[in-house]
Amino acid sequence: MHRFFLTHTPITPGQPVDLTPLLHQLGAVLRLAPGDQILLLDNAGSLYPTEILRLDRNGGEGIVLGQKAALGEPPISLSLYLCALKADKFEWVLQKGVEIGVNRFVPVISSRTIVRPAQKITGKYERWRAIIREAAEQCGRGRLPELAAPLGWSAAVKQSSGLRLMPWEERGADAMTLGAALAVADVAAACSLLIGPEGGIDDAEAAQAVAAGWQAVSLGPRILRAETAALTAAGLILHRLGDLG
Repeated sequence: MHRFFLTHTPITPGQPVDLTPLLHQLGAVLRLAPGDQILLLDNAGSLYPTEILRLDRNGGEGIVLGQKAALGEPPISLSLYLCALKADKFEWVLQKGVEIGVNRFVPVISSRTIVRPAQKITGKYERWRAIIREAAEQCGRGRLPELAAPLGWSAAVKQSSGLRLMPWEERGADAMTLGAALAVADVAAACSLLIGPEGGIDDAEAAQAVAAGWQAVSLGPRILRAETAALTAAGLILHRLGDLG
């Protein structure tokens, strides 16, 4: 059954609901009709089975059949601080990161970041939020992951809280692995993951992050591309901390 976030419209079980904000998707794209059922999400953790009553050029209306908890959220909050990548790569991480269970995306501008300045990044936010929304609807999330404002490296390493992990290929063969770090970590409800740009993390910036409380870890003997490292590390963190089965 198709899922849709309806975040600015009241949704009450047993009451009519205005489906006009979804009119194009329901009618023109999916060719749904009165009598079809959909699932509405309020971005607060609830799911509402809804029957379509009307779809026409003037708008749409449905009847909310019930309410239940949306079960797609991970047990911890994972923030992904990702140095801005080329558009298609960053968008791919957004989509797959939502599916894996990332709660918050923070674009970071480092000394080696190719995409800059911040205004160029924020110009993509409308498209990026649409990618996040569509991925969240497709995979069964109950809340829309946050897309935070872009930060420079210094601000990013100071802002985060909770367990802070930074995969860094220059850490050396003797570095603690991500899995080992998670095994001994005292994790509460939040974890932050910092991923460098295509050219890797600059030594001085890595030292700055470590001084701010980030733990440099290894993802193994092979050097991964930034987008691969982001999703591999995010999946490992969520799995080790009780999600993804």
